[in-house]
Parts: sequence; C-alpha cells; structure tokens
Amino acid sequence: MIEAFIFDLDGVITDTAHFHYLAWKELGDRLGIDIDEKFNESLKGISRMESLERILIHGKKENYFDKEEKLIMADDKNNYYVSLIENINPKDVLPGIVELLESIKLNNIKIGLASASKNAIKVLNNLKLIDYFDFISDASKCENSKPAPDIFLMAAKGLSVNPKNCIGIEDASAGIESINKAGMYSVGVGNFEILKKAKYIVKDTDELIFEKIVEKYSKDL
Repeated sequence: MIEAFIFDLDGVITDTAHFHYLAWKELGDRLGIDIDEKFNESLKGISRMESLERILIHGKKENYFDKEEKLIMADDKNNYYVSLIENINPKDVLPGIVELLESIKLNNIKIGLASASKNAIKVLNNLKLIDYFDFISDASKCENSKPAPDIFLMAAKGLSVNPKNCIGIEDASAGIESINKAGMYSVGVGNFEILKKAKYIVKDTDELIFEKIVEKYSKDL
C-alpha cells in the first residue's frame, strides 16, 4: 500500500533552477569564478553550502575563505535568489503537478516535501500549493544533504509513514540516489541517462500521471 508521495521542489513542482543559476553566477562573477549552465547542473539537489564549496573548488579558491566568510557568501546568494523568486506565482507550477496532487489527495495518500531549499515554504506559498502538503522537511535541520537519504527519511518520519511504502519524485541524480538509499520507490523526471537509477522515469512533469505511477509501482513490487 502506498502511504505517501514525497516530492522534490525545484525541477519537479516548479522550475526555480534558473534563478539559482543566476544567483550563483552573480556571486561567482564577484569572486572572479566563471559559472556556466552546464556547471550549474552539478549543483542540482545539493545544499547551499555544498554548492558553494563546489564553486570555490571549480574556481581553485577553496582555501581562500574561512567558514564565516563562506556563510556570508551563501547568505548573499540566498538573498539575491529570494529577490528573484518574489514574483513567482501559480502560473509557474509545472504542467501536470496540480492534477497529480489532486489525484493523490483524492486517494487519501499523504504528501510530503523533501527539498534542499530553505525557501521551500515561501515558494509553495507563492505557488498556492502549500495546503496540499502534510509535511515539509526542514532542510536547515538536515544533517546530511542529498545524496544522503536524510531529508527523505525526515519527510517519512514527519508523515508517520514507512519509507518502504513511499514514492519519491526527483529531477536530479543526487535526489534519486537519496530516495533509493531511503528505501523508497524512486520516480525521475528528465534525462533518462542522468536518472537511470530511478525505478520509473518520465521525460516531463505532464507525464507524472497518478494511475501510471501506481501501476508501475505495483508491477515492480
């Protein structure tokens, strides 16, 4: 029996990845580190501080700053990102997501969020989707970021469900690994090669159809 669906946010419910890219690029430009969209792909699904560390390594400046300076830089990036998402609204919900959430609710299945974003509640409020969610993991209290399973397990615990009876939905390879390590059924959205470790993969969010996911899940049991 499926007890819960647990969603990632960026790239699954809405596409704020480009805003993250613009915010990291702005910081990178100030640091003299060139960041392109291809490199930005490697930052998907991981925490803010880990992203910063990867950027500094990419620019060969990993030993230039102390912990306090890094925290300030991460805050600067986040403040710029928050300013960019101020105008996000229900039109920015990705295709098929509202229909999927409605179907899950109609079947009395719980819904959780397992996002590395510390702005998840703000984004869901702006998208007018907050009421669909029974529990939202607090990324700031998660000891290990994706691909560790911590944030998905936090969601399962918050929902009071067995991880083995959960379906996790992600668009990043780190996220799929996180779901698999949590013992959940993984659904990937996007590039088949990148997400090849997922149990079920669709190209776009409008292919996330409740009945098809449940059918595939049942066959794979």
